[in-house]
Amino acid sequence: MKPFTLMTSASLALLLALGLTACSDNKAEDAGEKIDEVMTDAGNAIEDACEEVKEGVKAKDTKC
Repeated sequence: MKPFTLMTSASLALLLALGLTACSDNKAEDAGEKIDEVMTDAGNAIEDACEEVKEGVKAKDTKC
């Protein structure tokens, strides 16, 4: 699970850095919403991948 945490943290840091550079005037709210959406999608993708791996190895606990 540690690689997933590392990947999520790195993605968050990158998106926040990009979000801060994109923020100007009234676009800050739109950038924040886009960051939230991307992070939610990334989290869901990581969780789906984790569940698929656990199903592939026939783990008893398939929740991530």
